[in-house]
Amino acid sequence: PYHPNGRGFEDYYGFCSGHWGNYHSPMLEHNGQIVKGEGFIIDDFTQHGLDFMEANQDKPFLLYLPFNTPHTPFQAPQEYWERNKDKDMQMLSDHEGENLEHTRAALAMCENIDWNVGRIVEKTKELGIDDNTIILYFSDNGPNSWRWNGGMKGRKGSTDEGGVRSPLFIKWPAGIDAGKQIERLMSVTDLLPTLSEMCGIPCETNHPLDGISMKESLVEDKSEWEDRYLLNYWAGKVSIRTQQYRLGHEGGLYDIEADRGQHIDLSEDLPQVKQEMMKVAEGFRKQIEAELPKKETRPFYLGHPAMKYTQMPARDGLEHGNIKRSNRWPNCSFFTNWISPDDSITWQVKVPEDGTFKISLYYTCKEGDEGSTIQLSVGESVLQAKITEAHDPPLRGMDEDLSPRMESYVKDWKAVDIGNIDLQKGEASMCLTALDMPGNGVIDFRLFLFERL
Repeated sequence: PYHPNGRGFEDYYGFCSGHWGNYHSPMLEHNGQIVKGEGFIIDDFTQHGLDFMEANQDKPFLLYLPFNTPHTPFQAPQEYWERNKDKDMQMLSDHEGENLEHTRAALAMCENIDWNVGRIVEKTKELGIDDNTIILYFSDNGPNSWRWNGGMKGRKGSTDEGGVRSPLFIKWPAGIDAGKQIERLMSVTDLLPTLSEMCGIPCETNHPLDGISMKESLVEDKSEWEDRYLLNYWAGKVSIRTQQYRLGHEGGLYDIEADRGQHIDLSEDLPQVKQEMMKVAEGFRKQIEAELPKKETRPFYLGHPAMKYTQMPARDGLEHGNIKRSNRWPNCSFFTNWISPDDSITWQVKVPEDGTFKISLYYTCKEGDEGSTIQLSVGESVLQAKITEAHDPPLRGMDEDLSPRMESYVKDWKAVDIGNIDLQKGEASMCLTALDMPGNGVIDFRLFLFERL
């Protein structure tokens, strides 16, 4: 139910993970089915978006096109790197941890984003829908390493201004005057009610929305508004913002309009402002933490009846025995060092409805290690299969990296059908083991793909 296809998107192309390990013709998915990308990932995503626009030009449509760059691993088409790799620049952050090679790589990736955003804008003109198409350009958080950040304090993972403030550009020729700048503070939670009102679509929800419609400021030129508190919560840290002030998670009070770097703590000068903001922040904290589970124990959904395909990747599994994860960052990782029949991989799963599934295994196997018999059990259901073919491609990524990475390298995985399994509704432990191991190891494991039959 958490897959884009389960959240209202009729067509989905991309990857469902926090980051990806390769941007050049990587393994992706299209509506749950695993496919191979074509070319640089951002160019590829954009092309699919352009094709979607063309196919739906005669009716209202929603295209959500989230780019995964700039992000580690640092990769970009060579032409963009050539323009930036030798660029002379000064240190742009006030933090000694800034790496100028990372900054140059981020610039290369951002230039590629610029080009692809231009492709989207030009496509609306080509199709004759430019005037009444609303285009939003938005980002998720501050930079993921120390680099230029507009003089703001913090970076990704911080609740300071530099960790949470993002640009928002809106283009709507039929509704918003070009060049208009809105000083009014806006939250990401405002996007749904704002777009709903702009498009004349009723916004009916089961729970109250946190955001408000900003149409009156964007379209109707309203210059006065009621101030409010906006919340930022991350890993137990609470920070709140009004139009003028930010209360940091450590208790400092800052005039963001005059001091976006949060250098001057005004707590002693404005004790009443701080007291009120502390009260509001604590109220937010109690409300949030009352709804958060004390311990994350949710199982992974396996075989939702509305979905034909379900992936069970290494990212979500737990390794036992000698097995190791290819990298501490689980996204796009795989399991390796499977050198004993006593080793295993487990997942806690929830099967929402009985069904029969065909299972594809994505793996690699060294020459001489083929012949192992693996066993997959899901509750009382058991499936066995023999690994009959070796497949041992080299690791990929280092040749495309513009700067050394932290994440796992990737491989070109082999997919093999290992048979069908009947699953019963309910929660269960899913376990992958080896019954025998004639060689020195079993396999490197990337994922299972379950296909509902």
